[in-house]
Amino acid sequence: MRLLAAAAALLAIPAALALPVQVDAEYSVSAAGVPIGRVTETFRRDGDAYRIESTTRAEGVLKLFRDDTIVLTSAGRVGPKGLQPLHFEQRRLGDRTRDIVAEFDWAKAELRSEYRGESSVHALPPGTQDRLSILYQFMGGGTAAKLVRLHMSNGRKVEAYAYRKVGEPVIDTPAGEFATAHYERVTESEKESRAQLWLAKDRFNLPVRVVFEDAKGLKLEQNLVSLTAR
Repeated sequence: MRLLAAAAALLAIPAALALPVQVDAEYSVSAAGVPIGRVTETFRRDGDAYRIESTTRAEGVLKLFRDDTIVLTSAGRVGPKGLQPLHFEQRRLGDRTRDIVAEFDWAKAELRSEYRGESSVHALPPGTQDRLSILYQFMGGGTAAKLVRLHMSNGRKVEAYAYRKVGEPVIDTPAGEFATAHYERVTESEKESRAQLWLAKDRFNLPVRVVFEDAKGLKLEQNLVSLTAR
């Protein structure tokens, strides 16, 4: 369900800009307007080290058919260009065979992945983010870029993405009204998933709404319910 994280984009963050030391956020997840899940997320920074934890729980109708909990963890460093992940995990409490563990070896430019008892190694381009760190790479940076190109890993492979800025609307969420920067994924075929991301310009550019649509037409929307950041 946390596929919504793949909708996020990436900007380089100058070291001189301040980042929050703590973020606590909660999101509702819906499909066709029907609530199906709840996401609780924390970001903690201690000097040049960071840790992000995200827990998605099924709710409503989905809970009746698939009562599952997904826990994602990202840990790494904060450097001149923002977050640099070192370790990523995905834990599915309802199906542990789908757990993923990934290590980012920047010295060797390799991503080492463990999935379903098998190991694999993939090339690691500079600046690659994981599914969690990518959401927080905007913190402290600007949102002036019209086109953003990036690499992201889901823990099993690394893929290239491009996002374009389509506006700066003011939107309403359950957590209130936000002035945002709106980005959407640039796609080249109908087989690619579509994604949109709204970042709160006056709240560290944190995501307040994310919309994800896969190639089969499944559309999920994630909206901010509560947010504290300092």
